[in-house]
Amino acid sequence: MDHKWLLQQAHEARQMAYAPYSGFAVGAALLTREGKVYRGCNIESSVFSPSLCAERVALAKAISEGEKEFAAIAIVGANVGEEPVHACFPCGVCRQVLSEHVDLESFLVVVEEEGEVKTHTLGELLPKAFVF
Repeated sequence: MDHKWLLQQAHEARQMAYAPYSGFAVGAALLTREGKVYRGCNIESSVFSPSLCAERVALAKAISEGEKEFAAIAIVGANVGEEPVHACFPCGVCRQVLSEHVDLESFLVVVEEEGEVKTHTLGELLPKAFVF
């Protein structure tokens, strides 16, 4: 898998972010096991709680199209008008939601930090996922 290409997809998704309240634009690119990519961006609301994270937007798009098997997600985020420099990891809610649809030990979270690609399994980021 080309992690840089997946990160580029996340950068492109970030351009569509609607973040007038936080000023922090996030893009995500979710890769299926078959190689298809679903992109998402954060979409904010003035009352915050109904705001949507980029990762969950991408996941919802994929699931609504019948996808069930996922390999990785790339995430980038930074203040509006700035280029990402620091790694942008999924929030706790997104980690939990993703955990219900992927294999924790093989699903990769791809981030970029100071121009370097870094990967982590979701299991590393969420070692004690809630299971119902």
